[in-house]
Amino acid sequence: MSLIVQKYGGTSVGDVERIKNVARRAIAAKKAGHQVVVVVSAMSGETNRLLKLVHGISERPNEREQDVVVATGEQVTIGLTSIAIDAQGGKARSFMGHQCRIVTDSTFSKARIKRIDADGIFEALKKGEIAVIAGFQGVDEEGNVTTLGRGGSDTTAVAIAAAIKADACEIYTDVDGVYTTDPNVAPKARKLDRISYEEMLELASLGAKVLQIRSVEIAMKFKVPLWVKSSFSDDPGTLVCEEDEEMEDILVSGVALDRNEARVSVRDVPDQPGMAAKIFGALDERAISVDLIVQNTPVKGKTDLTFTVGKADLLKTQDVMKKVVKQLKAGPVEVDDQCAKVSIVGVGMRTHSGVAARMFKTLSAEGVNILAISTSEIRVSCLIPGKYAELAVRALHSEFGLDTKA
Repeated sequence: MSLIVQKYGGTSVGDVERIKNVARRAIAAKKAGHQVVVVVSAMSGETNRLLKLVHGISERPNEREQDVVVATGEQVTIGLTSIAIDAQGGKARSFMGHQCRIVTDSTFSKARIKRIDADGIFEALKKGEIAVIAGFQGVDEEGNVTTLGRGGSDTTAVAIAAAIKADACEIYTDVDGVYTTDPNVAPKARKLDRISYEEMLELASLGAKVLQIRSVEIAMKFKVPLWVKSSFSDDPGTLVCEEDEEMEDILVSGVALDRNEARVSVRDVPDQPGMAAKIFGALDERAISVDLIVQNTPVKGKTDLTFTVGKADLLKTQDVMKKVVKQLKAGPVEVDDQCAKVSIVGVGMRTHSGVAARMFKTLSAEGVNILAISTSEIRVSCLIPGKYAELAVRALHSEFGLDTKA
């Protein structure tokens, strides 16, 4: 008997009929001889609705109380899913984050999982029940409700799979696998049969919305076989797994697009040791993640420092920068929230040269100006004006041979 974790996203539980479909799939897996744990998100649009209520009251709400509100979406879904399983002849038990003890730190709205006390899950499985667990939420050491950030239900599912040593974790969504890029942007995108953890990690961090980045980190660390499948078909999906030699033969596996980047430029920063440490240290204190960083050549003892943050953190970033520039006696802070980041990813880059040059040449041929560049061993990212985002993705997808063959 194998142990599997199935995770269903918001579109998969978007209404009563879809919840009944989730129940059918879970019961079918149980009848096939598996022990089944189901992790569910809030119903499609529900988290946005709850956040709209919060922000209708306060532009900068207390994040602890915001988590109390938004965590209720998953509570509704686990109850409905468990009722649907019972109604179809199965047995289910629902668990909220504090009931199966998903213990996190206290960084509200983007908490990180510290440990999972899975005794309650094992107890349910021993009784022949399907354990239905609320994704996205947890509880800190003081008992406060926390949430894991957007896409956090993926993280919940993989963390639980690692904690209970599941044989596989299946992520069910509204797409039938991982594609070479977003098919809505590039219609010639292809579905991948397999992709390495490392490539998936890069794509997730670069804006690909199929999997949340922390879920891939956990899967890679604990070697959890991770399947991405559709809730609405029987397609086998895409397996996210360890890298093999065959994967290294492929130069570029995917093109990612992130429209949620904002560029922040701090002008006239004194060209002295420790300036960057003070700027990024202040951002770190507010749990603001920084991506691309560019520092200009100093002129007359002054330099400009440019970096990108997620648009969701832009207001907090501006608040931090107002204080920091006064301390540093730096110049004005300029913000551009109309940019995008386009990236190419592939483990084959390790053994092939000239990949970045091909990317830059392709963007240049399309008249796309590059605002900033960042690289890793298997990835090249360019910050570009947002209006060229889709053009850039299609051009790069074609240049690196990812288009569907006619």
